[in-house]
Amino acid sequence: MLKLYNTLTRKKEVFKPIKKLVGIYTCGPTVYNYAHIGNLRTFIFEDILKRVLLYNKFKIKHVMNITDVGHLTSDADEGEDKLELGAKREKKSVWDVAIFYTKAFKEDIKKLNILEPDIWCKATDHIKEMLKLIEILEKKGYTYRTEDGIYFDSSKFKDYGKLAKLKKEKLKAGARIDIKNKKNITDFALWKFSPKDKKRQMEWDSKFGKGFPGWHVECSAMSMKYLGEHFDIHCGGIDHIPVHHTNEIAQTEGATGKKWVNYWLHGEFLVLDKDKMAKSGENFIILKSLEEKGFNALDYRYLVLGAHYRKKLNFSFENLEGARNGFLSLKERVKEFKKSKDEKGSIEEYEKRFLESIDDDLNMPKALGVLWELIKDKKIGGKKKYKVILDFDRVLGLGLNKVKEEKIGKELLELIKEREKARKEKNWKEADKIRDRLKKRGVVLEDSKEGVKWKLQKSF
Repeated sequence: MLKLYNTLTRKKEVFKPIKKLVGIYTCGPTVYNYAHIGNLRTFIFEDILKRVLLYNKFKIKHVMNITDVGHLTSDADEGEDKLELGAKREKKSVWDVAIFYTKAFKEDIKKLNILEPDIWCKATDHIKEMLKLIEILEKKGYTYRTEDGIYFDSSKFKDYGKLAKLKKEKLKAGARIDIKNKKNITDFALWKFSPKDKKRQMEWDSKFGKGFPGWHVECSAMSMKYLGEHFDIHCGGIDHIPVHHTNEIAQTEGATGKKWVNYWLHGEFLVLDKDKMAKSGENFIILKSLEEKGFNALDYRYLVLGAHYRKKLNFSFENLEGARNGFLSLKERVKEFKKSKDEKGSIEEYEKRFLESIDDDLNMPKALGVLWELIKDKKIGGKKKYKVILDFDRVLGLGLNKVKEEKIGKELLELIKEREKARKEKNWKEADKIRDRLKKRGVVLEDSKEGVKWKLQKSF
């Protein structure tokens, strides 16, 4: 039985879908900059969840949004729209910035072997649905007007804060946000009015006034359009719990009068030097940065698989180097098993333990452990191992079915020969120099008693 940790109840629960088709909504990127590797860790965790559901023979409808308007720089519904800031930074239109970084995000997830959602939905394509939701909330008495927008009155929603376990009566003014002209410190914007002193690139006419949607209302409107008023799973990073997801629940259940989502899953932070990775900080590392240092995107995926999604993961290039070495070793064994015709031994116990691991709240470190035990088991033939490893990779997503014998050009082979000649002549300085040249070209050398061996850093 698949068990998942539900943030709403703070415990593991047996997953029971509402219908045969499992509805999943995952909060997508705000496309004003590249997704950093901390963001990408969350998307890898959500991909693992999806793969585990598929492995368990569930059918899925997965929806992911693209936030291309309305995400302000402050949770207090203040500051500038991040897309407008991105446009100023790059001296482009907001629309061009959104298109560029949406494309970059899709390229990143492809490199990471993340399965695409069934439905991509852009916020700017769903303004009509957002305004309709706000109108419903207005009719039910949940809204009020201020000088800068239409706000949700959190005091009117009985269970406000249930996801984050917030106790409104204990919150002090100013502790979470600047209260200004709001009725309550936990109230949030549904519709923001365009500023009078400057022109926004993204704004729409509405019965409430010219403006743009609040960030939270976007996800509620789009998820309900594609998954209905009650669906199975909603995911995101843990930073979404106290504000974004809490507000989504309040406005959606306020509008429908019923439970919205059954299971809430959240991924922990990627940590660099004891701080969470954030686009606003100095520790902003993107996938391209890893590639420029000679790493493969799947080296990073392998690193992420080594930590449970609900545990912080400390990132360092030293740790990534260790993950790359482990992944290289795995690929070498896969190539070896692919050639084998040995079918001895029984693999049922490994299949059972792997399933138990992934079904225990996506315990990927344990699942990887089962994989390596299988690899090292001399009682099982290589051909059987290869078949099972590819089956496990339906969940791991490491592209092990694409591993192939590596080839390098004549120029690099000549360099390897030159280095061997330098070593025989004990010209260690020249040998090291050639080794460094080869490394920069993606070729890693290993000296052994049998002679020099080489591997490509980017195998596929």
